[in-house]
Amino acid sequence: MESRSTLATWLGSLDGPRLARVLETRRDATATPQLRSVAELADRLQRPGSVALALSRLALPQLQVAEALAALRAPASRDHLAKLLGVADDDTGRELAAVLEALADHALVWPDGTEELRTAGPLRQAWEAPLGLDAPLEELLADTTSEELRAMLAALGVKPPGDKARRLAALLAHHSDPERIVSVVAKAPVATRRLLEGRAGAGPAGPARFVLFGSPGPELEAGARWALDRGLLVEDHHRYGPARMPAEVAVALRGSGWHAPFTPVPPSARSESVTPVEVDHEAAAAAAAFATRAASVLSVCSTTAPARLKSGGIGARELARIGKAARADEVVVRLTLETAHAAGLLARDGDRVVPTEAYDAWAEQEPPERFAVLLQAWRNLPLTPTQARDEDGKALPALAGAPPCDGCVQARHGLLAAAARLPAGQGVRVTSDLGPLIAWCRPLSDSSPDGPPFATVIREAELLGVLARGALSALGIHLRTGDAEGLGVECRRLLPPATSTARIGADLTAVVTGTPSGRLALLLDSVADRETSGTASVWRFSAGSVRRALDAGRTREDITAGLAAIAAGPLPQPLSYLIADAARGHGRVRIAPASCVLHGDDPALLAELAAHRGLAELGLRQLAPTVLISRSPLDTTLGTLRAEGYAPVAETAGGTVRIERTLPRRAGAAVPAPRDSRLRGGGRITTRTAAESDALDPSTLAIWLLTAPPAPEPAPFDGGPPFATDTEEIVAGWAKRLPYCDVRQLAHAIDTGQAITVEYVATSGNRTVRTLSSLDLDPPHLEAWCHLRDADRVFTLSRIHSVMSVAPE
Repeated sequence: MESRSTLATWLGSLDGPRLARVLETRRDATATPQLRSVAELADRLQRPGSVALALSRLALPQLQVAEALAALRAPASRDHLAKLLGVADDDTGRELAAVLEALADHALVWPDGTEELRTAGPLRQAWEAPLGLDAPLEELLADTTSEELRAMLAALGVKPPGDKARRLAALLAHHSDPERIVSVVAKAPVATRRLLEGRAGAGPAGPARFVLFGSPGPELEAGARWALDRGLLVEDHHRYGPARMPAEVAVALRGSGWHAPFTPVPPSARSESVTPVEVDHEAAAAAAAFATRAASVLSVCSTTAPARLKSGGIGARELARIGKAARADEVVVRLTLETAHAAGLLARDGDRVVPTEAYDAWAEQEPPERFAVLLQAWRNLPLTPTQARDEDGKALPALAGAPPCDGCVQARHGLLAAAARLPAGQGVRVTSDLGPLIAWCRPLSDSSPDGPPFATVIREAELLGVLARGALSALGIHLRTGDAEGLGVECRRLLPPATSTARIGADLTAVVTGTPSGRLALLLDSVADRETSGTASVWRFSAGSVRRALDAGRTREDITAGLAAIAAGPLPQPLSYLIADAARGHGRVRIAPASCVLHGDDPALLAELAAHRGLAELGLRQLAPTVLISRSPLDTTLGTLRAEGYAPVAETAGGTVRIERTLPRRAGAAVPAPRDSRLRGGGRITTRTAAESDALDPSTLAIWLLTAPPAPEPAPFDGGPPFATDTEEIVAGWAKRLPYCDVRQLAHAIDTGQAITVEYVATSGNRTVRTLSSLDLDPPHLEAWCHLRDADRVFTLSRIHSVMSVAPE
């Protein structure tokens, strides 16, 4: 048992108990590696799912031979298979032998001791009708009575034997001769002949129709009765579904010149000569550029974790933000996020996608090691990472968690296999010419939803340097074989190590050629703003970027020493002045958090309050001899001081003493709405009680009145003037639940950029009041910053039930 095909032959000869004992060997830790290998193969032969997986990995000729064997209902002889496939010459015969050997390696087909070809049981169920052929005549006649067999033989002009078995054998012998079948059909009526010839070319008649018990069976097609009487068509015993054509009849009617498809020679592609040096040069440039941009993308994600959509995944807005910050296009951003997530560098955490601890270790590695991790993750991604739209043209988010797609994996493997078949020193002139060759290598793989076949996966391979100058690069060769060690060696050969120094110029820029090291990128990102990324990265220093580093706790000396350590020369004088000026002004004004302020004319009294143990819970802090701040609200501070025996007074926002006077409680009488037809458009009058009006000082009330929307006017659809702006007309068309005054108020907020408060009812029925700002109208939706959720949200206009202006504080 030296080959897998021999193993498969031996396993196929085992009975049930012996095969069960072999399967148990898989779970025996003491078994030898050879025995466990045999048991693994036996287990694969028994699993139906493994057959479907194996078929997806087959090339076109292997898939064609497997389908032909399924149509022959193996065991079948090699000669019978060769005749069905039309294999006549020696070259094609050798190709067929190589295909059978490959199928044996997948444990799908193997020869037995009698030179018959046997197949794995589940292989027969992989096709509903292999080669468009239905079941053999003997299987279709399993439930036929002896009298029915006698009538068929009599209609064919054959003398019926005495018993059922002999009658069945006589009918099978008659239909096994294609010439007899053709002769019988030639005498059939025109309608019958047309029906049979159509069925023979189109394959099975289609899915069976369900018929209730006691109801009449399906109506026969024109001319079908003549064929049923002679066994050219066979009707189900219970008359379920249409009549079926035996495989022998279909093959005979297709003619002696018909053969099952067999394409052992792959399609050719227009190629041109390329040298290994040219391939290496282009692959190295592409790999280095992607490695740099990928590091920038993940660095941006580390600084600000991308937000996830409610439906899952990272939407177009977040992808655009990441791409703008990392100076990378959407294709690179999508490819980086998907490969990094597959490699365990990113993970979903609530409504965010955040880097993992593995990312920190990855960021400390050299660019070749980092790139190898992402490249290996791309090879087995169960999706097409750069596909931005589905077949219906709808936008697809990144990291959406879609179901695994084995066809996407096979498309990638097919690309590697197709490029590997190109002659040495040759590359395709146009990479789209690889599409037919990929389809030949993996016929069951998923192609691009739009554009040339497999254009998306080809573009990804070019971005990663796997495909260069139309040929498979050294990276692709090791990626195809799964040689991780060899892939790492090639990455180190083609990609330069990380750059640890920067050239800092007098124009306040820092230029890094190649991929910056993790330490260098972290330092420059903290004190400067990145402007470009790629083969060379540029950072620019400014007063704001240096102040950002000082805010992060770094000192002037620390910043200067860090930059001097990574600079290729002495620090330019303008940069030193910039750091010194920023540090000199940093912290001269300090802002302390406080809920209220305590001040007085007696420094000794305020010092006593600050040191009083009973007031420790207020969080008092002395800023000046006569000034204290408190972390507790004004009323709490006031009550606590009075409880300790002090007599403080409160001040208003204007600095005057607040008069504390308890007013008698009165019910506020609402002002009745005027009986005015102008309010038919939905206008409302809000009222305030006397106590509320007294609480507002005149300046606050004036501001509130000035910023309030104009008085309601009749709606355009109620005979009033036309819409004042296009925004009003758009909002009125979608926000059907809003009265006209609310429509005007919302349109006014959108046009002027003012904040607005809305009452919103979600699809779940939950009713919330939200304050929105940064309004962006995108009918039928409104995109805005939600102060309730502290995040960007999308609102449906038809679910906004009311609009209120944001009252001044």
